[in-house]
Amino acid sequence: MTTALMFSGQGAQKVGMGKDLYENSEIARALYDKADEVLGWKLTEFSFEGPQEALTETKVCQVALFVHGMAVYEIMKAQGKLDDVKVAMGLSLGEVTAMTVAGVFDFETGLKVVAERGRLMQEACEATNGSMAAVIGVERDVVAAFCEEMDVEMANLNCPGQIVISGETAKIAAAVEAGKERGFRRIMQLDVAGAYHSRLMQPACSAFAEFLAGVEFKAPQLMVFTNTTGERVSEPNAIREALVKQVVSSVLWEDCMVSAAAAGVDLFWELGVGGVLKGQVKRTNREWANAAFETWADLQA
Repeated sequence: MTTALMFSGQGAQKVGMGKDLYENSEIARALYDKADEVLGWKLTEFSFEGPQEALTETKVCQVALFVHGMAVYEIMKAQGKLDDVKVAMGLSLGEVTAMTVAGVFDFETGLKVVAERGRLMQEACEATNGSMAAVIGVERDVVAAFCEEMDVEMANLNCPGQIVISGETAKIAAAVEAGKERGFRRIMQLDVAGAYHSRLMQPACSAFAEFLAGVEFKAPQLMVFTNTTGERVSEPNAIREALVKQVVSSVLWEDCMVSAAAAGVDLFWELGVGGVLKGQVKRTNREWANAAFETWADLQA
């Protein structure tokens, strides 16, 4: 089978993530200790002990998810389980993890990229008044027209019938009420720190572009797909541009999965927390084989 690796985005984090990996694997322990050293603060404490409010901060959870995903990847690689992997892909933040496992940059560089991305996005959240809402069971073209009317944006197109919209808090609140009045199957405001993947993140996008200009990007050794178009990207400068644009543009995750399948992938493995991506694979196409790996026990199977 041809395998795609999938890496989680922000929101999947939970207290205790990675602790069993750290306690049982020298590989994971080395990565977490290196992360603590590079960051200059104890990611291990936030990941393993919390509290949840601190772990949920954008600047913390993004690096926590990155290091956890990399730890699962490196353990599975050492176990010889990844020989059939041809594709790496990630949801939002997870795209940086995917680029790292594909060899676009090394672990330490990827960590620094994620840390800066998280820091800048948190600053943008604090400087704006934004929110997001989930729209369930409504067609993509209907949501697109609705967003244009309400002056908000489609942030995440996760799988059929699951879309997240983003924008100014008052406009998102108005959109939630309007959606209910129109009989949308389900629309609900989310408990998030800001309007991710919308124009409210533009300050973060501009500063991130400046930061990435100083980072060396290598050609990926696996097929990678960008959230910005849902299509394959292979040229280092195009990957850099995609990671910048992704901060303010829609995450076309469903399109990424469809493109991977069209490229020959018939097995999707989620390396991360919570199993959300595995569920989205199932909702997109029940014929696609899938599995999720998060804990030390998962990796012993």
